[in-house]
Amino acid sequence: MASGLLSSEAVFYTRLRAVRHSDPTYLQEVKSNMPTQAKRENIDMLCEALKKSDAVIIVEYRGLTVKKISEVRRLIRKAGGEMKVSKNTLMRIALQECGMVHAPEYDFGPNGYVISYGDAAAVAKAVRDFAKEKGNEALVVKGAILGGQQVLNQQQVFALADLPSKDQLIAQVVGTIAAPLRGLVTVLSGPQRNFVTVLSQIKDKKEETAA
Repeated sequence: MASGLLSSEAVFYTRLRAVRHSDPTYLQEVKSNMPTQAKRENIDMLCEALKKSDAVIIVEYRGLTVKKISEVRRLIRKAGGEMKVSKNTLMRIALQECGMVHAPEYDFGPNGYVISYGDAAAVAKAVRDFAKEKGNEALVVKGAILGGQQVLNQQQVFALADLPSKDQLIAQVVGTIAAPLRGLVTVLSGPQRNFVTVLSQIKDKKEETAA
């Protein structure tokens, strides 16, 4: 009995699949909707990343080995960024939906999009330095989008890489502020030390008198 039910169910689903796949409307729906949904999800993920970014560096990675790609991705993450490999059309749509400009002069070919999350100079330096190393010539820096509104060419990206990183700038500012503060602390600590010494002497005198 059970085997008969299973057999009937199998026949039913076999016929259902045959009807669906012979229906041109069904085939067209599967053909159009499924890829669109996947693309939509991809665009949404790109938008989420772009909203947190301060720069997008466009690189070509044609001929770069899997090992080299993994290495440059590690360096980019260390600098505070992320490299995404995406179809140029999808990235273009994501940029437009985020209110950012796109770079038609660079968004062709097998591109990688290096997204910086807060320290564009450090990320640009990581990419440039990697590309300049012997054996890494396959990674080509093409240009960038800075702040979502300004398109940079290769030389401008390299100039960005020469700027101090965010951490270096903070260290410089702290150092500038700390220098006069250290002097002030030294000046203030002198009388304070004297005052503490006087209090200690008074305390000793009172103890001697009480004894």
